[in-house]
Amino acid sequence: MGAKVDFKRQIEAYRAPRGRVQRIAVPALQYLMIDGHGDPNTSPRFAQGIGALFPLAYKLKFHSKNELRRDYVVMPLEGLWWAEDMGAFTVRRDKSQWLWTLMTMVPDWIDASLLDLARQQIGASGASPLLDQVRLERLEEGTCLQTLHVGSFDDEGGVMGQLHAHAADAGLRLTGRHHEIYLSDIRRSAPDKLRTILRQPVTVT
Repeated sequence: MGAKVDFKRQIEAYRAPRGRVQRIAVPALQYLMIDGHGDPNTSPRFAQGIGALFPLAYKLKFHSKNELRRDYVVMPLEGLWWAEDMGAFTVRRDKSQWLWTLMTMVPDWIDASLLDLARQQIGASGASPLLDQVRLERLEEGTCLQTLHVGSFDDEGGVMGQLHAHAADAGLRLTGRHHEIYLSDIRRSAPDKLRTILRQPVTVT
């Protein structure tokens, strides 16, 4: 068996500067994903979604290590965020109107058959009621702007505004969905210590 792979160290897109906006080419990556909507602070589905993603992520990791002899570090939680009326997301911050996809990256050698096997194994011992709704999907974001936000999620609005202003100044058009990568354990970190990569796909106008 080779050394354990930590994709956060290998993939540049999992690093971002604080206090400035970085332009980066994000490779196509594979994720476990589950969709939902509503305020993440009050939506039962949000917590259930996380409770479905990570048992699968760890089951897949241990199967890869033990059966495929390829070990890796389980990746952090990520989220795609948007709203039918984007003003509810970017300006009014009306969380009741938000749509989201929770996800965590898995390596390319994980396939649908392994996901089905992991689902069956976890299902036998009881798990999140949303286990069957987790899917395996590739996301190709291409050119993106990103920066590191340190602090509460509720304080992201200003940093997001800086990200969008940078895009406008550079003649770039926002495409795709707002993407967040949660580098801190939200269960254990104080709100003012949370480290979150904010990412926005862009294209030349």
